[in-house]
Amino acid sequence: MSSGRVVVVLPARYASKRLPAKPLLRETGRYLIQHAWERVRAARLVDEVIVATDDERIADAVRSFGGRAVRTRADHRSGTDRVREAVESIEADLILNVQGDEPEVEPDHIDALVALLAGMHAPYGTLATPLLRYEEYVDRNRVKVVLDAERRALYFSRSPIPNASREEFEAAAGRPDGPFFRHIGLYAYSREFLLRFVAMPPSHLEACERLEQLRAVEAGFPPRVVLVAAAAPGIDTAEDYRAFVERWRRRGEANTEPQSSQRGGVAAKELRTTDFPDCTNSEKHDA
Repeated sequence: MSSGRVVVVLPARYASKRLPAKPLLRETGRYLIQHAWERVRAARLVDEVIVATDDERIADAVRSFGGRAVRTRADHRSGTDRVREAVESIEADLILNVQGDEPEVEPDHIDALVALLAGMHAPYGTLATPLLRYEEYVDRNRVKVVLDAERRALYFSRSPIPNASREEFEAAAGRPDGPFFRHIGLYAYSREFLLRFVAMPPSHLEACERLEQLRAVEAGFPPRVVLVAAAAPGIDTAEDYRAFVERWRRRGEANTEPQSSQRGGVAAKELRTTDFPDCTNSEKHDA
């Protein structure tokens, strides 16, 4: 498929169970949702970025920094349903779901997903990165994914998969050929597939793992996965947020201007294409 018009939606829910009011956290001087919005706008292959939220406080915050916010219903069962409502009246051929709690999302990763769907005629894609630390492997807040030989997702889980001892894990950790990968919660859909996905009934595996991407896997539509060299974790807990703030302060970003651009704008850094051939410079549960 041709990528056509590319729209990124950042779903941002106020009543997150693990960290309420998460999008409005502001210890850096910028809202958490603002950090994610600025990073997405640095992607070269994106035409528009919108925030989809059920809460006027978040919408007001987004407008305060110049972003576009779309109000959505409060009763959506997943972030993807929120994304679908947000783009109902928006022209878009390719839609990306980037979680609003990903303040360090790489613009290159967004461009790689766009390139995947445009170049491989795939209707649905996501990202993963090799697991490096055993603590991440056993952490239920870090979603793992197992891939087939064509880099399609076989299964996602909060449990450590595939099963391995610490010694077995450490012997293979970090390898681009697997088998240990952390899922990164960015998704790209053709408009047609997004509509098809949200029409599917919730699945048993989805309910078990509390991972909506399993709905498509169980229905026979595994996403194609782009492997990337590394990715910062999203913000699920107060500890995650504190760690992000520390990283942000160490980078000395407090006195810098945010980078933002649209298509043709800021060039992102190159990835190691020798190890991760899917992720080139392209010649996201509810947040």
